[in-house]
Amino acid sequence: MKKVKLGFAPTRRSIFSAPDAVKYANLTRTKLEELGIEFTDIRDINEEGLLYNDEDMQKVYEKFTKEKVDGLFFPHCNFGTEYVLARLARRMNLPVLLWGPRDERPDENGIRLRDSQCGLFATGKVLRRFQVPFTYINNCRLEDPEFSRGVRDFLAVCNVVKVFKHTRILQIAPRPFDFWSTMCNEGELLERYNIQLSPIPMPELTKELKKAKKEGGEVVKVISYVKEYMNVKIKEEELENVAALKVAMKHLAEKYGCNAIAIQCWNALQEEIGIMPCAANSLLNEEGIPVVCETDIHGAITAVMVEAAALDDTRSFFADWTVRHPDNENGELLQHCGPWPISVAKEKPAVGYPLAFDYPGAVEAEAKQGNITLCRFDGDNGEYSLLLGRARGVDGPHTKGTYLWVEVENLKRLEAKLVEGPYIHHCVGIHKDVVPVLYEACKYIKVTPDLYDPIEEEVKAYLRGEN
Repeated sequence: MKKVKLGFAPTRRSIFSAPDAVKYANLTRTKLEELGIEFTDIRDINEEGLLYNDEDMQKVYEKFTKEKVDGLFFPHCNFGTEYVLARLARRMNLPVLLWGPRDERPDENGIRLRDSQCGLFATGKVLRRFQVPFTYINNCRLEDPEFSRGVRDFLAVCNVVKVFKHTRILQIAPRPFDFWSTMCNEGELLERYNIQLSPIPMPELTKELKKAKKEGGEVVKVISYVKEYMNVKIKEEELENVAALKVAMKHLAEKYGCNAIAIQCWNALQEEIGIMPCAANSLLNEEGIPVVCETDIHGAITAVMVEAAALDDTRSFFADWTVRHPDNENGELLQHCGPWPISVAKEKPAVGYPLAFDYPGAVEAEAKQGNITLCRFDGDNGEYSLLLGRARGVDGPHTKGTYLWVEVENLKRLEAKLVEGPYIHHCVGIHKDVVPVLYEACKYIKVTPDLYDPIEEEVKAYLRGEN
């Protein structure tokens, strides 16, 4: 599981109890340690280990920057100093988590020691004035389940934001001519989101493949792995090409510093090396390097977002929306020639031949059922959004490639969104509910969340800790 580091900066206000603020800051530190959360503390900044003035804010900024924290956590251990937090948050430009421990009963003299909830109201207003987006865990006790869940979900949000802002995609050859739907605006992705492409021509891939076969060692290991975890239905020399292609793509991704790959996949590649790339894609996907088909750059962006939302502990799969279920009015077939990772399969997958091509190298397997998240990052005319929602795997007829029949709440509503756009026939699925995390992450990356079912209030309620 991916480690995400928080910058931990508890705060207080001078007119409320400083000793109680220190007490709750320390209790929060202990709770984070119990949860296994990695955080950079500010106990060395001042004697209290609390943030409440501009002088210390500069020191905290320098420390958090040096430590490369991924998000900021501001526990309001009493009322808090909202303007100092806002100045720090704006400078760091990272996801922000607000929370304060629930206040105690006033004492016998009617004295209140902290007023943490009141301070949170003030901080929310000032952060909005500073145009700083933030995430909020409702005013609760450290022992309440919504605290632990809220912190863990925020870590996943931070991971999505970090990965999204530092994505570089290895683009292997241009999109296939017929796939006008997968065109993208490379300059706009860079200018708006810092998403970079590393385009290479097909001959560079085939040269790297030949080099991998010549050197041999890694290729032999991949062949051994495939024989152990897949049923091989292709010739030995074809399997060698599959393994060499996997090694070559991984080397090129490392060479260009890429965390995802979009490959042309047909037809030039088959004519050069005699195989489909699907099985090689599957192997890389299993290792956590998302590979998508038909040079779908937006599909690759979607894949890295989804896996980041799962803190990289669950593999995703890249699919086509293809045909409606023959018997289920809200059922749909998710399918592709075979790039899905092995861990997604319901049973041991086979390396064989795809549905629409004569070349070997595709993977055949039905995916596991269960509850899944489906989403798609896409855009046109300068506007970008993230289509997302839930589905569940259902029974359906056997078909070729990697596939899963799914049921959604209202397929007609989803179908209209796909046709009317800005989406296409590609999506990414994952066997985990990451809808709330992705929805929350959208506020930090300036992408519009687009839920294909009317579940926005349910998602917001979850994020508030209501269920």
